[in-house]
Amino acid sequence: MSRVQLALRVADLEGSVAFYSKLFGVEPAKRRPGYANFAITEPPLKLVLLEGEGGEPTRMDHLGVEVDDTAQVAAATERLKGAGLATFEENDTTCCYALQDKVWVHGPGSEPWEVYVVKADAGKLTKETDSVCCAPGESADDTVTPVTAKSCC
Repeated sequence: MSRVQLALRVADLEGSVAFYSKLFGVEPAKRRPGYANFAITEPPLKLVLLEGEGGEPTRMDHLGVEVDDTAQVAAATERLKGAGLATFEENDTTCCYALQDKVWVHGPGSEPWEVYVVKADAGKLTKETDSVCCAPGESADDTVTPVTAKSCC
């Protein structure tokens, strides 16, 4: 089963967990320091909450599509490349306390999208070596908003 992912950067993680638990009628599927995710059945949604800076308004961090297996990530990668989109692939990467394979693209408004599969649980939020992930040809200095290591590179 595929489902859309919405990752939000929130200033008040505990307040956000309480709110979204009430809104969707479910408790988080995973809780870690500075992180929570909800695996919502109806509507099919993976809601990820990433702890941001205190006092900052909630903002969209990135969007995604969670798929069932690595073959679906590979198929999405080929489809996206075939459609002429710049892709950035990551295999066996640690993100959001999970080992994942994924492919990234950016929408026309620079919004980052990932198609990913969770392969296993992991003990940390991101890889230690991650700094900034950008689509090919971009850099962290570009006006395009990169996806940062803190937000699941």
